[in-house]
This record gives sequence, C-alpha cells and structure tokens, in this order.
Amino acid sequence: MFFQHVYDKSLAQASYFIGCQKEGVAMVIDAKRDVDTYLEIAKQNKMKITHIAETHIHADFLAGSRELAKLTGAELYLSDEGGEGWQYEFPHVGLKDGSVIKVGNLTLKVMHTPGHTPESISFLLTDNPASKEPVMLFTGDFVFVGDVGRPDLLEKAAGFAGTKEAGAKEMYQSIAKFNALPDFVQVWPGHGAGSACGKALGAVPSSTVGYEKVRNWAFQYPKDENGFVKYLLEDQPEPPKYFAMMKKLNKVDRPLLTDIPKLKKLSNAEFKAAFDKGIKLIDARNKVDFAAGFIPGSINIQGNNAFATWAGWFLKYDEPFMLLADENQLDDLTRKLMRIGLDNIYGYIESATPWIELGGMLEKSNVISLEEFKHLYTNNNIQLVDVRGASEFNAGHIKGATNIFVGTLGENLNQLNKDKQIVIQCQSGDRTAIAYSLLAKYGFKNVKNYGGGMNEWVNEGNPVVTEN
Repeated sequence: MFFQHVYDKSLAQASYFIGCQKEGVAMVIDAKRDVDTYLEIAKQNKMKITHIAETHIHADFLAGSRELAKLTGAELYLSDEGGEGWQYEFPHVGLKDGSVIKVGNLTLKVMHTPGHTPESISFLLTDNPASKEPVMLFTGDFVFVGDVGRPDLLEKAAGFAGTKEAGAKEMYQSIAKFNALPDFVQVWPGHGAGSACGKALGAVPSSTVGYEKVRNWAFQYPKDENGFVKYLLEDQPEPPKYFAMMKKLNKVDRPLLTDIPKLKKLSNAEFKAAFDKGIKLIDARNKVDFAAGFIPGSINIQGNNAFATWAGWFLKYDEPFMLLADENQLDDLTRKLMRIGLDNIYGYIESATPWIELGGMLEKSNVISLEEFKHLYTNNNIQLVDVRGASEFNAGHIKGATNIFVGTLGENLNQLNKDKQIVIQCQSGDRTAIAYSLLAKYGFKNVKNYGGGMNEWVNEGNPVVTEN
C-alpha cells in the first residue's frame, strides 16, 4: 500500500492519497482545490488516480474533487446519506453506510458518522495483502485528535436553524460506532490544530482509536448524553463568514478551475481606475511594513497561514479585488484564495509606488507601547476594544474592554464611541492590524493600536478578569 498525507497549513486541512502499488491505482480523499499536488504524487509513484472521495460537504474549503475528476477521469464517490437536502447535486457514485469501495487490493468500508453534518461518512481501510484487519480510519470532521467535529456550523454559518442540538445528539450516537472499533486502528482526521471545525484540535497529524478513547474529551461521557451535548456546543469559535458559501459551492454544479490562475500586474492607470471604482485592495505585507505606510482604504491581511481565512471574512464572492504583494508571494496567495473559491482577483501591484506616483499620500498606523497604553488606560479616557473571539474574551480580558470580534467589526461600528479615544487590542497584534486598517477605511481617525495585546499584558503581570 502507498500512503501520503497532504496537509494545507493555511486551512489546517488534511487530504489523503492512498494507492495499491501492485495494481498502480489510487484514491484521493478530501482533495484541496489546487490539485496539481495529487497529479505530481501520482506521476512520481507511477500510479493512476481512479477514485476520488469526500467525507462530507465541506464548509471550510472548496473541495477540488471535481477538478481532479475532470483531469484524471476518476469516479467520484460521495455520500448519499443525510436525507433530503443533504445530497450532492452533480453525478457521482452514491455511498451509504456499509458500502464497500475497492481500490486494487485495498478495501474501504463506509461508516455513516453523522453529527458534524447529517451526511458525514468515514472510510475504514483494510490493506488486504497485509492483513484482514482494518488498519486506518479516515474520519473527515467526525473525530479529530483530541476533539470531535462541531455540529453548530450549519446553524451559525449556513443558517440552518435548530440543527445544532440534533447534530450533537447524532454525534453522540456516532461516537458509539467509533468505540466499537479495534484500538489499534489508526485515525487520520480531516483537520488539525487551527481549524474552525472544532475548538480543541490536537497538533499531531494522526492518532489511534485506543488513544482517542483514553484522551479525547468526547469519550468521557459514556452514559451522559446531556453532558456531552452541553460541552460540545459551548465555547465554539466564530465560524468564518465564507463557510456558508463553501457549503453551497461544494454541493452544487459549479464552474471548475483546473489551473492555478496567473495574476495580472496592473499599470498605474489600471490601478487608479480600479481603486477609484471602489475595488478593494488587500495589502498582504506584514503588519510592521503596513503600519509604516499604507494606501488609504486598503485592508491589511498578512500573507501568512491565516490569509485565506481572513480574506473570507472581508471579501465578497461577486466582487473583484486587488492584491498588494511581492511577486514571489503571488503563487502562494493565489492558491490560498482559490482553496476557498475567491477567484475574482482583478490584478496586483507590488508596492505602494503606483499610488505615490499618482500623487497619493500614505497613512501610518498609530501603534502604541505597553507604557503608552497603561497611561491612557489609567487615565480612563479611552474606549478599549478587544477584537478577539468571544470565547477568548470570556476566558480572560482587560477590565472594562468591549468585545467586538474583528470579523464582525464592520457590522458593529455603532458600538464604537466616537467621542472617546479608541484603543484596539487582540492577543498578539495580528488581528488589530486588520482591525486598524478597517477602521481607517471606515473613516475613524481617533484609533490607537496596542500591538502587544494580551500576550504582553499578561506576561508583564497585569490583571485579567472574566467579567467586566
């Protein structure tokens, strides 16, 4: 058996390439959208991709299953579980609980494991030449290392009211199926630490059934369904805004993108015309460079592993946008954007030079030190805005702070006191870099960024509270 774990750090998303070396055939599970990775693996190992599968209709990324099928001619194997409203709307081989897929000498048995979503399935793999016992379980968003998939995404992100409690109860029943498996079976989940599909995902890529039974919180409620449901639903992080669009695009027939787009470098005139039309400019530089001088109205989303997630909060799928980024960043940023379906890139500029050459002036971020923050805070003449998530805020914050999550800042400007000096802070300064650029774009002039955030505040021995 050939096996390769493919991991996208930007979305903490795992996909899998599994092959029968004797027959030279392979299956890909939960493919990301830039599918050249799998084509290269197949080429290097002299294999043909014949099977493509998904564990469920994904919310956090745009699956590349159909792109890969178009390029390889492989069959799509997708869940037909979940009932009305949870069916894929394009041709595929439908899978039910107990279905068996043969890939050369490998056998994958389907387990219906609802909870995260009604149609979710897992794949139990047996490497027949080696043993008649199962060896691996591909769980998707069912069981993670140290956690299980959250059932509230459908309600919070996709607007399916009343589904989270039902999903949590289904998850409790699915856990019983997992419990019945041999302890030696390896567990390969769909996500790792940093994913918004759970609240306490482990950082290691895989586990075993036995280890999860002992260490995963979800298996510590053997006769307490209500306690399980309560813990599963509480303190889940905010689901990114783009999740609702992913649910739609992964289910319906949509245009395919089989190549990595090549971005157009904009001339000064093209940039000015687009900017004057109101086309958004995403500045992908690091927060320090942005703070030192930025084009007014641009949004700072650093080109790191969180780039796509934050882009999904602030960009609309039916509107074009531009990038400010180094040329050597473009392939990486384009891949990150296409993985969540943000393909409508009008073009890019490499620096603020076009703006300056057109006579524009740069603005600077007002970043303050701990000492400056303490002075303002002690004199009590500020509105302190904590732009972290609600669960982070509730776990501990600076007394008197107002919590407005950065992803929803634009919809909550009425909570800001324009008569006071506004100071924003987060955990380490990355989210306040975004928040500062947004507030500047919205016309706020009285904003200061305490960039050290909670990390510096706590490390210096300052107090935090759980209630204001």
